[in-house]
Amino acid sequence: MSCASPALSDRAATAQIVPIVFFTFICYLIIGLPLPVLPGFVQSQLGLGSVLAGAAVSVQYAATLFSRGYAGRFSDTLGPKRTVAIGLIACGGSGALLALAVACHAWPVLSLAVLVASRFALGFGESCVGTGAILWGIGRVGNAQNARVISWNGVATYAGLAIGAPIGATLDHAVGPWALGAVTIGLGVLGYAFARRMQAVPIVHGERMGYASVFMRVMPHGVGLALGAAGFGSIATFIALYYEARGWSHAALALTLFGTFFIAARLLFSNAIRTYGGFRVALVSLSLECAGLVTLWLANAPHAALIGAAVTGFGFALVFPSLGVEAVELVPPASRGAALAAYSVFFDLSLGIMGPLAGYVAGAFGYPSVFFVAAVAAAAGAVLSLALHARYTGRGIAAAA
Repeated sequence: MSCASPALSDRAATAQIVPIVFFTFICYLIIGLPLPVLPGFVQSQLGLGSVLAGAAVSVQYAATLFSRGYAGRFSDTLGPKRTVAIGLIACGGSGALLALAVACHAWPVLSLAVLVASRFALGFGESCVGTGAILWGIGRVGNAQNARVISWNGVATYAGLAIGAPIGATLDHAVGPWALGAVTIGLGVLGYAFARRMQAVPIVHGERMGYASVFMRVMPHGVGLALGAAGFGSIATFIALYYEARGWSHAALALTLFGTFFIAARLLFSNAIRTYGGFRVALVSLSLECAGLVTLWLANAPHAALIGAAVTGFGFALVFPSLGVEAVELVPPASRGAALAAYSVFFDLSLGIMGPLAGYVAGAFGYPSVFFVAAVAAAAGAVLSLALHARYTGRGIAAAA
């Protein structure tokens, strides 16, 4: 089942987890670098519209969506370490394609095509690193620490985004967007070199469910995740254009605050899922996220928007692990890679849909409306979490509430 004892103390478990989620940090540092830059690059330098600007970012999530099944299969059969290494190679390759896309900016259609290829490579890398790192961590500390591994993996995720976004904006301003590609290549090589030096964990053998069966089993939990991820998707894709439309500066700070408060919630409430159960934590988290998105929708000054981004990050922090822990428990241990992959598909699906949808909403009703739509989605996710809690505890919705 696992090479680690489930009796590890919290401190000992964390010491085993952190070196592995470092690879997730590198992956999401790479993802965060171009977030404040690409929408403006597509819309201004390539002269394309807001819908394509959103799609250029969201195509990464579409690639992640379609590659999650492969990442889960790789993790269960090749092992988490090899899966993470494959993902880091793909992340580095995306940097080479990004640099090429910038070099071709005089030919907008060609540049966009190469940029899409870069986003596809990055999406595949994200699938492999994200799924592989979680299973690698679980293999080191035991199944009793599932929630802790998933939570620390999320800390690494949004630490990477929070640090990567302002670095990307600074590099773009000081050197140009081609520098993002060069730095991405270097980070991919660095991560791969470290991964090769880390000890692998045994591959779990036993009953394996078919991916379709796993997918259907975790689908209700995944839908809740998808509804919550709409808030992150709206901020990641359109916060820069939202600020620009309002005449405000320092849009990257909103992404940084989102990530910072996300991390704070993960660290402060790391034991909440074990204490209160995943569905209860998801209900509270999605309600907070909804409040933050409403604040962004109604913001009439930069400081109000920053507060909204911070509350959204704080609320969204525990959505993935709270519903994810409940989902993983529904499958045999040998199929947990497939379960994580299938569950994560809904995160990717949400982000893939949110980009073009938010672009349409922004064009028709203005950028603030994007956050209203995401707030409605988060509210629906809270209701679904309550319904799932009632279903799995055998209680009525009123009693569960």
